[in-house]
Amino acid sequence: MKSKKVIILVTSILLIISIGVYSQFLNELEGIPIQEQKQDIPIQEQKQDIPIQEDQKYLPITINDETTLYEIHKIDGKNLIKFATTNFFDIFSSIEDLAMMHDKLMIKQGLFKLKSNVGSTFSQIKISDEQDKPLVIVPIFTASAYAENGFYEFYKELCDTCTTTKIVSIEKLDYNSSGNAVQVLKLLGYDSITDIELDQNPNLIAKYNKIIILHNEYVTKNMFNAITSHPNVIYLYPNALYAEINVDYEKNEITLIRGHNYPEPEIINGFDWEYENTHPYEYDDECENWEFYDIHNGKMLNCYPEHGIFQDELLLKALKEL
Repeated sequence: MKSKKVIILVTSILLIISIGVYSQFLNELEGIPIQEQKQDIPIQEQKQDIPIQEDQKYLPITINDETTLYEIHKIDGKNLIKFATTNFFDIFSSIEDLAMMHDKLMIKQGLFKLKSNVGSTFSQIKISDEQDKPLVIVPIFTASAYAENGFYEFYKELCDTCTTTKIVSIEKLDYNSSGNAVQVLKLLGYDSITDIELDQNPNLIAKYNKIIILHNEYVTKNMFNAITSHPNVIYLYPNALYAEINVDYEKNEITLIRGHNYPEPEIINGFDWEYENTHPYEYDDECENWEFYDIHNGKMLNCYPEHGIFQDELLLKALKEL
């Protein structure tokens, strides 16, 4: 992934966030990170709690002179705001996981809950056949590459040794590693394994009729061979299978081997994959004109669906039916 993945309009955006009588917390909220690059989004070790009064029910957030009241909910001991609600999901966020992107307030890492009253149309997107569930590959390796002291610090020439980095936990999934999609598809009944499991046992996917690849940008040769030889793969995110890594499980580390302009600047896809689709599709994260197109072993989506996958029912319906 190039180092200017997401263009975030910071110069024309005035972000003022207030929280009633909490003047000291106001200063903290005004510091919501406005990132210049997708890979710069920090991942917090723990969710930050929102300090509120006992009877406070809403958090007012003002952007460009428009104020929205967000409900405050205590979930697993933490105060989170209800960031959005759809026909099927309630989406919650902590304060530090809010950011401005494309002149909109977005979440970098959210918590998804299935609503109790989903309605009859839910059957159109839910996986009901227990004997024939699609399998989702969760991109832990990609989350690791984007983490602190990861590959992107090497790309930005901040760290000479960061072509090797520690493998992070599944809790670190965020925008760069399909964190929203992982939660949504799990709630819809899809099966899943991590890329770690696939690397250690490439035959795991053989028994599944349909495989869903997310933003699995960094993969091993074992993974690449298993995925590209399966007859029915849905590449739900562009920029998948982009760079080759090696894994040292004893040290819990991954190492960049080839790809992403490494070790030579002219190397783009680490596997020289003919279906490489990073440009221009990865840069479209609004997905207003999404469509799936055919390749030899499945279909690819022509945009990066992380911000819309939880609210685009037509996309979820199409994914189920492919």
